[in-house]
Amino acid sequence: MPRYRPHVAARPSWRCRVCGAAWPCSPARLALLGEYRENRTGLLIYLATLMHEAMTDLAVLNGQDAPEGMAERFLTWARAR
Repeated sequence: MPRYRPHVAARPSWRCRVCGAAWPCSPARLALLGEYRENRTGLLIYLATLMHEAMTDLAVLNGQDAPEGMAERFLTWARAR
């Protein structure tokens, strides 16, 4: 039986350590939604903090401003519907 490996970000690239997709990847999003099921506000605060860290890391890594679409990547998907 395969062992579950959490989909976490590899810094400073902010790619998933397991699948290589831009983090938060789909499995990470599902895990975060489950973990913060009763606290959507807490999830958004956590993600906003990580987004800020990612923007700083990616700006340094790329030698320019952080990539566009960071809010969609980190926050939009987690809003309550």
